[in-house]
Amino acid sequence: MDAALLGQLMAAGLFLLIILFLMSGYIVAFTLGGLAILVGFAGIGVGAFDPALFAALPNRFWGVITNPVLVAVPLFVFMGVVLERSGIAESLLTTMGQLFGSLRGGLALSVVIVGALLAAATGVVGATVVTMGLLSLPAMMRAGYDPKLATGTICAAGTLGQIIPPSTVLIFLADILQGANSAAQLSLGNFAPDTVSVGDLFAGALLPSLVLVAMFVAYIIWKAIVDPKSCPPVAMTPAEKAGLGLRIVGALIPPLLLIVSVLGSIVSGVATPTESASVGAVGAMFLAGVRLIGDSYLGAEGDPKRDIRLFWFWLVVLAGLLATAAVFGAAGLFNTLLALLAVIVVVVALNSHMRRSFIDTLFRSSVSTMSITSMVFIILLGATAFALVFTQMGGGDMVRGFLEQMPGGQFGALFVVFAIIFVLGFFLDTFEIIFIVVPITAPVLLIMGVDPIWLGVMIGLLLQTSFLTPPFGFSLFYLRGVAPRTITTPMIYRGVTPFIVIQLVALGVLWAFPEMATWLPDLLFRSDAPGAEGAPPPPPAFDEGGGGEDEFL
Repeated sequence: MDAALLGQLMAAGLFLLIILFLMSGYIVAFTLGGLAILVGFAGIGVGAFDPALFAALPNRFWGVITNPVLVAVPLFVFMGVVLERSGIAESLLTTMGQLFGSLRGGLALSVVIVGALLAAATGVVGATVVTMGLLSLPAMMRAGYDPKLATGTICAAGTLGQIIPPSTVLIFLADILQGANSAAQLSLGNFAPDTVSVGDLFAGALLPSLVLVAMFVAYIIWKAIVDPKSCPPVAMTPAEKAGLGLRIVGALIPPLLLIVSVLGSIVSGVATPTESASVGAVGAMFLAGVRLIGDSYLGAEGDPKRDIRLFWFWLVVLAGLLATAAVFGAAGLFNTLLALLAVIVVVVALNSHMRRSFIDTLFRSSVSTMSITSMVFIILLGATAFALVFTQMGGGDMVRGFLEQMPGGQFGALFVVFAIIFVLGFFLDTFEIIFIVVPITAPVLLIMGVDPIWLGVMIGLLLQTSFLTPPFGFSLFYLRGVAPRTITTPMIYRGVTPFIVIQLVALGVLWAFPEMATWLPDLLFRSDAPGAEGAPPPPPAFDEGGGGEDEFL
């Protein structure tokens, strides 16, 4: 048999073997890397794989580890874990529940809004679902909520961190799409392609993610109208009503401060995503320190004097940081936060109880960050080995030929890829799908003329459903772990079904109106976009094949 054909068959077998092993529960990184190396050696034996390529694998690993774009990942993870452990997320959830609880469906609305705010401030799905499951689910059950609506709302709101910036999923997608786009444009004869940055994808995901949140809110309002018994209001006590406005401001400003510092610096162009991630990490430590000081010196929870002091403190801090960012940019914002953090550390160090609590929070957050980051990056290294073997044995050409032969052209190819990602989401983790499917399909789709930013946002939105789809949706497991025994697993499965449908509708809206994902990046970062005044013409769409995937991978 011809070596090239045999290599393609072995590449297809490698893909199927990896899916089979992953579904059996074997360790992801070892499955990707181990099977790729074994199949690669088998390919050497039949002349379908060049052994010299294995010598270049360590350099590829080193390139992944030292990639400056991916430095933002552990910083954003650290930011989210610190916020969760410091109790800021808990305070926000409790206060927003009191704000909306007196409305029919109000507790569910507060869960969605808090989920969106925490997603924009942290981007950590597991911590958000667990926190809301521990705090909101018992309150919703006591209020008489339908368990399906309660669990579905918590799971869906908790997964918003996958699509609302700053999202680690979008960071990895941007890194993959940057290489894929460069390779695709080179194969089309365009030797000066536009870059696809993390900032582009963050800006592109902003409007679709807000539309998705609006759809969740609309569904809950619809449930409150057609089935009021499923989401009754909660009677507020006089103590809860007293000083609620001050508590709302005090609870909202800390996450808003991070959102403005991180996303504002990216969208305004004053900082790169990596720089903004460092601002967010320092800001999270500052917020954790202020929380400890408030508990020790400003009074107990519910004390009106504490609420007034925190209100003015956060108002002054937010105004000062906004002014600093406007005048001095990201560097000034970062230095100001460092100075504030230094002051907070000095104050905390003077109190032995606060000092121990602060050190414990930072230590545990650092350990969690190291664990999460190591897990993701070891999968990425295994995926690098898989991509090398798969493409060099002809798998990339095979995928390209398969997608180009789909009826309907670009539409048919996109539909097949999205369908594959959606089905794999029932069985595989988000990062497994990103590192396996996206590198081998994105170059082909980009060669066919798909906009890379729109493609990244579509994949990110689609991957979000993998956290909700049974039987292996991670949000379902997170909630199952903290839910009472009266909440059964089938209840959770039925509860998330309407939200999965809503996400698919949101995908359809984004497909029909791609400008939702491309308008803001073009406005902020691409004044020379095709069609703009003075912009260069788009590159010619030559129909030559070739090699783009290999250069990327």
